[in-house]
Amino acid sequence: MNNVTIHTGYLPGAIGRIVELHGTYYAEHWNLGLFFEAKAAIEIAAFLQDFDQEKDGLWLALQDGQIVGAVVIVGREAEEQRARLRWFILDPKVQGQGVGNRLMHE
Repeated sequence: MNNVTIHTGYLPGAIGRIVELHGTYYAEHWNLGLFFEAKAAIEIAAFLQDFDQEKDGLWLALQDGQIVGAVVIVGREAEEQRARLRWFILDPKVQGQGVGNRLMHE
């Protein structure tokens, strides 16, 4: 079994690490580059600046103190539309170990 723990809420470095995971994954698998990574950075930072603990959610998967996965629920718009799942990502080294499932059920 892996030594991954799930943390609820923001941690220092989370924005950069979530962007890094997205940037490297989408560059490798979908050939997306600078524009995509910059847009992800802007959107993730804006979301966290306006984070509403009553409606939004951020869960981070940690392994040996490093962020290896993340998932976000944007719930602040749920009155107008449904809550949205965003920025679900895992480091390749923990894929296939149930970490994503744990994040989704947290």
